[in-house]
Amino acid sequence: MKFKVSENISSLVPYPPGKPIEELERQYGITGSIKLASNENALGPSPKAVAAISAGLANLHRYPDGSSYYLTTRLAEKLGVAANQIVFGNGSNEIIELLINTFLDSGAEVITSNPTFLVYQKMVQARGGVNRVAPLKNDQPNNIAGHGGGSSLGVAHDLGAILALINERTRLIFLDNPNNPTGVIFGRQEFEDFLGQVPEQVIVVLDEAYVDFVEPTVRIDVRKYLDNRTPVVGLRTFSKAYGLAGLRIGYGLMNSEIADYLHRVRQPFNVNSPAQIGALAALDDDDHYNQTMQLTKDGIAWLTKEITALGCKVFDTHTNFFLVDVGLDCRKLYDKMLAKGVIVRPMSAYGYPEYIRITVGLPEENSRLAASLADVLAELRNG
Repeated sequence: MKFKVSENISSLVPYPPGKPIEELERQYGITGSIKLASNENALGPSPKAVAAISAGLANLHRYPDGSSYYLTTRLAEKLGVAANQIVFGNGSNEIIELLINTFLDSGAEVITSNPTFLVYQKMVQARGGVNRVAPLKNDQPNNIAGHGGGSSLGVAHDLGAILALINERTRLIFLDNPNNPTGVIFGRQEFEDFLGQVPEQVIVVLDEAYVDFVEPTVRIDVRKYLDNRTPVVGLRTFSKAYGLAGLRIGYGLMNSEIADYLHRVRQPFNVNSPAQIGALAALDDDDHYNQTMQLTKDGIAWLTKEITALGCKVFDTHTNFFLVDVGLDCRKLYDKMLAKGVIVRPMSAYGYPEYIRITVGLPEENSRLAASLADVLAELRNG
């Protein structure tokens, strides 16, 4: 073919999608598999959201509200921010893309960490920007396993190294807090010290996809920094705590001037009607939200104890997932777990060849995971 594609697109590696559970079951000849790989809400969606979406299906012939008016108004009230400081998107991924499309021109630079959420760097490359990457640092010795190669890998954002990468071409800094895939956070004072050294023309993006799982006493209140000298944008999602991953809805909290520019770039009907309706109902479903928090807390505690007893290292986490150093080839372990109908995430693509990431499930799913992991570890260690 004679069409031409820029080098930044032709060299871009697509985000690797997982197979549907039904296809995996057909391929492996299994039934009743459980998915504990994508950090989804084990309780499912808010019942109030399901009911509200069902009631609104008769209006699918209408275009969605292009301003997400009712959802924006309710969220602004709940968070105590102005409505013009909120931008909704097709998942928080779209807010990431809007920020990059709005503030990057060719050759401009964006700073991220490694490993981190893969989408940041892919979108920067697609836009023709330059990725500057600071490796995570290992500053939590009590959390580091003693399994050879895995023990030297970093787990926390190195804010000092990020500061050293800033130059006149820097436009954005992405910090996922908690970090995905490690589950580690940085604190308020560390963030404020960092922010005070970032030039005011740089936008700091605090990706808080898992903030609901962070204990309130150690959370950073991003609302305090929206009008900071160095602007801060907070990213949130309804995919995790609210169980609406399939609807793809998230939002950004930001200075109203930044929001105005993003609204100029975004598509007019970027958030579909069921997503708006479901999110609005989920916001007020405190029972579902509180059950999710308790399920996650209990599951982390139980699984940490059980998996540690199997001779693995479980990292402390502030999310609904945790990182595990299994001390052997994670791809082999993943394949054998898959054959048992238990889907976990191997971390080799993130540079952690002996680690897996596990999402907290329902109690019966956690029990099955622990039993299957025990069998697979015994087989691999004795093989």
